[in-house]
Amino acid sequence: MWDKEMIIMLAEGTADTLYMTLVSTLFGYILGLPMGILLAVTDKEGIRPNSFIYKVLDFTANLIRSIPFLILLILVIPVTKAIVGKSYGPSGTVVPLVIAAAPFIARLVESSLKEVDHGVVEAAMSMGAGTGQIIWKVMLAEARTSLLVGVTIAIGTILGYSAMAGVVGGGGLGDIAIRYGYYRYETDVMVVTIVILVLLVQILQGLGMLLSKKLDRRRA
Repeated sequence: MWDKEMIIMLAEGTADTLYMTLVSTLFGYILGLPMGILLAVTDKEGIRPNSFIYKVLDFTANLIRSIPFLILLILVIPVTKAIVGKSYGPSGTVVPLVIAAAPFIARLVESSLKEVDHGVVEAAMSMGAGTGQIIWKVMLAEARTSLLVGVTIAIGTILGYSAMAGVVGGGGLGDIAIRYGYYRYETDVMVVTIVILVLLVQILQGLGMLLSKKLDRRRA
């Protein structure tokens, strides 16, 4: 059972899972970071309150987050095919992962920015700093440790989503667990994939937390 082919398959599944997780996290932040900044800035207690923009973004984030990932995976199949040409495999899973991750990341960013001491923001405003300067040089700079912690949380969540995609042939360790552990009743394969997934989460989150602590000590 545990021959060379099985080991190679698990190694490829691990690589595919990392690919889906890291690429989806990157594009999730490309979309989610500006969305989270706008949510924090346009809130009624933000530096540029705008109820219309906030309500639109708030509704969009809540709507997407309320859809279970497996259902979202099926709903966006036409979009996935239009972007990558197929709806299965690691690349086909990245699109729904990004769509699911972006509003989640936006909420993490919004929460981090709202933790920034309002007195620091007011001080920057009193010195004539513009909105862009306040966002980049004050809010994001002050919240960098919290933002990095949010990255580790996002990576763990997206990795879990990538495993769910195995139900519909998404590739990676989740696909191996479904095909061998569920359909072929090979429990040992499922256990190994679970162990690898747990190790990946622990390693990635451990690295993220370590980096955030180092940044926090530098700040102190």
